[in-house]
Amino acid sequence: MSVPVWAWLATIGAFVAIIAFDFYLVARNPRDPSMRESTIWVCSYVALAVIFGLGVLAFTGPQYGGEFFAGWITEYSLSVDNLFIFVLIMSRFAVPREYRQKVLLIGIVLALLLRGIFIALGAEAIARFDWMFYLFGAFLIYTAWKLIRHSDEDEEFQENRVLRAVRRVVPSTTEYQGASLTTKVDGRRLVTPMLIVMVAIGTTDLLFAVDSIPAIFGLTQEPYLVFTANAFALMGLRQLFFLIGGLLDRLVYLSKGLAIILAFIGFKLIFEAMHHHGVSWAPEVPIWASLLVIVGTLAITTIASLAKSRKDSAAEKAATDPTTAKDGDNPAEEVPEPTSKSAG
Repeated sequence: MSVPVWAWLATIGAFVAIIAFDFYLVARNPRDPSMRESTIWVCSYVALAVIFGLGVLAFTGPQYGGEFFAGWITEYSLSVDNLFIFVLIMSRFAVPREYRQKVLLIGIVLALLLRGIFIALGAEAIARFDWMFYLFGAFLIYTAWKLIRHSDEDEEFQENRVLRAVRRVVPSTTEYQGASLTTKVDGRRLVTPMLIVMVAIGTTDLLFAVDSIPAIFGLTQEPYLVFTANAFALMGLRQLFFLIGGLLDRLVYLSKGLAIILAFIGFKLIFEAMHHHGVSWAPEVPIWASLLVIVGTLAITTIASLAKSRKDSAAEKAATDPTTAKDGDNPAEEVPEPTSKSAG
């Protein structure tokens, strides 16, 4: 797939314009967007991604079109899972609600920059060292195993080394000063908790990139498709946070579904490397099969998660509602003490 320089520049320019407009909206009116507003924005971004994918399909054929859609859906699913961590970070640092949009938007920008660097490095590594497919595949299978192993545990945000170093070295205040990153106290320049949150988001995005980039390289080796799939997956993540914030807790099987997808892509990468090195029995997985596995796994995961949440909610309601308790479950009715007769 040959992409001219002007197409790269036009694509990057379009994404920069979208992010700049998003920054303008957040700066003009810092608040929690309404459900209607979030829905419109998320649907608009999804529609843009679908239109772009159809354009790739029309101009380059079904192979590359399928690779884009498979990569975009996978990256979008991983981004939704990453929202869990964003929720934990904002709760951990008690970010004021009116500034959450700004934090999310800066996190998205950092994610795009970091993933752009990883994409360039990954594409160069794969072009020079085809054995990297084995390494990427093994890493994805290991990541899938970790997701399965810890999927039933309550996830907590843990400060990484970079964040701990910043908190230890840089003097900071304990209170927010609006959306400012620094402030002056008694003539000293101090950082605010807002900067600490930005560092937490940025370093967490770095870990996300380490997981997501090998996954999409298992679906397509075209740097242009890898970049655009990641960019479209991150666009609208700010509004998606407010749209499905309450739904995140109900997607109880999402980690298991993502583990299945990552393991599938990991084995696919290893099989492709083996096939490239002349192993005749190694199967070639077509892109339509990858797309079917990804979409099917996410659909089953979502339906099963919502069904379990509904069942648990009904069971909890039945346990707390005395009118639904079975006979014999109620404590013994209190027998009124006999009143003494008055002396006559």
